[in-house]
Amino acid sequence: MITSPLTYIFTLAFSATAFALLEQKTNLKIFKYIPAVVMIYAYTMFLASVGFFDSNKEINAIYILAKTNLLPAMLFLMLLQIDLRHFLRLGKRVTFAYVAAVLSLMISFIVVSYLFAFDRDMAAAFGALAGSWMGGTANMIAVGSALGVNQEAFGFALVVDSVNYTLWVMLLLFIVPFAAAFNRFAKSEANFASVSTIGCACNMGAKRYWLLIFLALLISLVSQLLASYIEFLNSTTTVVLLATIFGVIGSFTRLKNLNGTNEVATSMLYLLVALIGSRAIFESFSELGVYVFAGFCILILHGVLMVFAAKLWKLDLFSITVASLANIGGVASAPVLAAAYDKSLVGIGVIMAIMGYLIGTFGGLIVGNILIGITQ
Repeated sequence: MITSPLTYIFTLAFSATAFALLEQKTNLKIFKYIPAVVMIYAYTMFLASVGFFDSNKEINAIYILAKTNLLPAMLFLMLLQIDLRHFLRLGKRVTFAYVAAVLSLMISFIVVSYLFAFDRDMAAAFGALAGSWMGGTANMIAVGSALGVNQEAFGFALVVDSVNYTLWVMLLLFIVPFAAAFNRFAKSEANFASVSTIGCACNMGAKRYWLLIFLALLISLVSQLLASYIEFLNSTTTVVLLATIFGVIGSFTRLKNLNGTNEVATSMLYLLVALIGSRAIFESFSELGVYVFAGFCILILHGVLMVFAAKLWKLDLFSITVASLANIGGVASAPVLAAAYDKSLVGIGVIMAIMGYLIGTFGGLIVGNILIGITQ
């Protein structure tokens, strides 16, 4: 049993690093279906379940310290990659499709929550899932922390995110050949221009890494200090929103050209997932099936609403499917789907997916609080 806080953090960091390197440096097919972030969570959860980590005062203190400081730092770095000007250049059709994807997901979460009569824990967990399906895992952690999701429910939501997302990607890739028929049905006249590559191609050096880490931790400190004077709903929510605002402001400055923000932010994300997993002890998997089925219902309703939006606004299949996957899958999968239509359209998938870093936190908090309100 690990009783030292230093050994505890080292074990989590080593576990996160090991799975991240396996995903990046090997060609193991398992990572196509179960991403490293899920494996990190499952592994650290297993260690916690077998009593590998002691729950003494020192370990509890470093868990809270690490999570509290890394969360706003990670959000700030993630949001530096946003460029609202690029998003506005996408054109009316693609913008409508993106807005339709966000709104249809919000509606689907609320309807399914009402039909399934979620309890408070399940509602909070699906609020975190909404953060992921409108943004990414980083938003999921931010929303889950703000809503106070318990570790077991968060674990179930993470499984739903992985399983349902994988099948959704398969479905959207499967229907690519039917684009012409769908466009005739929707009476859409698809016409796109390629989007230039986003970000700078400069090399990352050690000094720039340290600058990014310094800036991220500085924003984390400032957000927490401000949250002690200004509180919205609760302290964690306030810190999350302040870090989000600082990230958006930073994206309008030269900071957005600091290549490497994604790498540093992802490293923080993996460590955060390991931290959360180290506190998750599943007492029963009996509720997991309900979570997965509810997730499928959300996706089905979302898909129906997207087809309705396509018919109403004459949107093409490319726009609605890439907008959907940009929300549900993020940067890792939306460009792949866009390339399946035309390689010159990859940039559109990237831009919409990056926007999720901003939308996901706000959208997840809105949906989560509505779902919790329904349970009362």
